[in-house]
Amino acid sequence: MLYRLVIQNYAIIDNLEVDFSRNLNVITGETGAGKSILLGALSLILGERADPSVLFDKTRKCVIEGMFKVKPQQVQAFFDTHELDMDEALIIRREISSAGKSRAFVNDTPVNLSQLNELSSLLVDLHQQFDTLELEKSGFQREVIDALAGHQEQLAAFTRQYQQYARLQKELNDLRHQRENANKESDYNKFLLDELLEINLQENEIEMLEAEQQLLSHAEEIKGTLNRIYFQLKEDETPVLQQLRQLQSSLQTLAAFHKEVPALAERMQSSYVELQDIAAEVERLNDQVQYDGERMEQLNERLAAAYRLQKKHGAQNTAELLQIRDNLQQSLDGVLNLDDRIQELEEQSAGALASLDATAAQLSARRKAQVEPFEQKVNALLAQVGMPNARIRVDTQECPLHAFGKDNIEFLFDANKSNNFGPIRKVASGGELSRLMLCIKSLVARSVALPTLIFDEIDTGISGEAAKQVGVIMKELARGHQVICITHQPQLAGKADAHYFVYKHMEDDKVKTHVRLLSQDERITAIAKMLGGEKPTAAAIENAREMVMQ
Repeated sequence: MLYRLVIQNYAIIDNLEVDFSRNLNVITGETGAGKSILLGALSLILGERADPSVLFDKTRKCVIEGMFKVKPQQVQAFFDTHELDMDEALIIRREISSAGKSRAFVNDTPVNLSQLNELSSLLVDLHQQFDTLELEKSGFQREVIDALAGHQEQLAAFTRQYQQYARLQKELNDLRHQRENANKESDYNKFLLDELLEINLQENEIEMLEAEQQLLSHAEEIKGTLNRIYFQLKEDETPVLQQLRQLQSSLQTLAAFHKEVPALAERMQSSYVELQDIAAEVERLNDQVQYDGERMEQLNERLAAAYRLQKKHGAQNTAELLQIRDNLQQSLDGVLNLDDRIQELEEQSAGALASLDATAAQLSARRKAQVEPFEQKVNALLAQVGMPNARIRVDTQECPLHAFGKDNIEFLFDANKSNNFGPIRKVASGGELSRLMLCIKSLVARSVALPTLIFDEIDTGISGEAAKQVGVIMKELARGHQVICITHQPQLAGKADAHYFVYKHMEDDKVKTHVRLLSQDERITAIAKMLGGEKPTAAAIENAREMVMQ
């Protein structure tokens, strides 16, 4: 509930503070006194855009502050989503600087206008005479019937299940699209894979084949060089090994004359042994290297096939070709896996759809059970508020499954008992919509928790008994909800739990708006003036007293 509204420097309000009752609050005053200005200020903390022209004093900032008492579950999700600190006392503040800059705060934490709008929708329902677009929305009309059916928990579970089903359907459609695209490419991919599987390359095979090709291509040159080396080492007229042996013997003869000579002789001996081993290795390599024309032809053919695949796939080596082969295999395997997954999802989807259909049928039955009682109650209330010839009819049509079942619900209206019902948005006037909305909200309020309800001159165009009955409905509505109502009707003012009087007063050569909570006697006087003019008669005063005491 809104328990305090503070307004500073707004329009013709310099400084104003109003403490509201938790039940029915009525605001009255002469036309132009500033009643609607209060709502304008309140709209700012509900997220309306700011206009710097509303500043009372252009040198000071405008501050609007609303203090609410809330139940944690009412706003917990909002505070969790936006990571704000929550307390039982909730303070919303809006500031407009003289330069036109606007700022908003929730419990002293800055917020943007979209966040403010989101939060305010949980706290206040502002109902003005022509602010009835909500009633024209089919979603709101369904919510009314659902509230009366009392199946909110089942409906919430259905909505969650439907959302899961929708995600399942999206995944299924995505996979089907993926399979369709994959099937278009699979034949070509299979052809590419078959080529790579047919050649059956082994790891590093191209590189090894190239090395072998190099060897065979230079076999004669290699053998000639190896033969020459071996010949010079061992078979020449004075082979290198023989010369080295002679040199080593010569050094050995000097060993007795110099202490370092034996070491040199030993190193010479080691060189001799190493050269002998080299000669043997050269001989072995020479025996291994043989030119093989048939093998050379095989190498050329295999390398040519490998090079064609490298060029085709833009690969640089064997490893890249093998990776391409594995990727193609995975892609083709993936098509098969897609079929399995699609079949699995189709089975899950069919099961989920059957469950949703069954639950939707239950929801539909409960909704239809509420239609006739709802029509009767609303029509009775319409007669009570001065619309005896008006009728409402609820049209329910089965439609494709959606997040709230499979019902399309539309309120049809006939204002003149003509039996020509049409959609509310097309046939109801502003005043009719206002009273119709009041009747509907009074019924729904008994089934669901509504925020603070604010009505701006909802009783325009009615008087007498009809106005009295609007007051009766308001009073009943206020038993479980905070209601704030701006009115010109004494019958409604008489039902108030708290009656506020708005008036203008000249101060410091400026007109300023003030609000005063009226005492019992002041209420009687104010209502009497609403009945009989500025100087009410004794009869008007007595009539006003009866209204207040009822």
